[in-house]
Amino acid sequence: MRTLIIPGWRNSGPGHWQSLWESQLPDVTRVQQDDWVAPRRAAWLDTTVQAILARPDPVLLVAHSLGCIVVSHLPPEAQARVHGALLVAPADPERRAVLVDFAPVPHARLPFRSTLVASTNDPYCPVRLAGAYARAWGSQLVRLPEAGHINVESGHGAWPQGLELLRALETAPPRPIARPAPRGAELALAAR
Repeated sequence: MRTLIIPGWRNSGPGHWQSLWESQLPDVTRVQQDDWVAPRRAAWLDTTVQAILARPDPVLLVAHSLGCIVVSHLPPEAQARVHGALLVAPADPERRAVLVDFAPVPHARLPFRSTLVASTNDPYCPVRLAGAYARAWGSQLVRLPEAGHINVESGHGAWPQGLELLRALETAPPRPIARPAPRGAELALAAR
């Protein structure tokens, strides 16, 4: 299964866990954006969608920071090709003017399995907001105490715990497709 690494604003440097995983994992590609400093949602989304649709088989997404928000904006045709997503330290695009083009953040349930990892002291996204994202997206929430932005600056190099979470997503069965309740069932519930 192809793993797509989706970095956040300003990309992930050489010591970042995303960069280390890129050099270690088999069949992995980093989504390269044209402008890492002044990101635009349409351009970032287009590049990410192209990377997903370039593969005939399902992909596993590994997103950090603003990359998590890009994943939340994916259109249905790209979502259908995703097996699962590890969403680490999501950004709050309303906190920084340079990221505001990514707001508002969609609060629709993702149709694939996802794990959202949040830190209790992330300077770029309060843990309560990260929890709200997880609930809205239907993601499993993993809270890390005092882990900063889960990057090099907060002491996260190879980050083996994250790799375990990724492997769990990779081996998990696809999320079942949610089907609406039959019309009669809705009426019966409403009558109670």
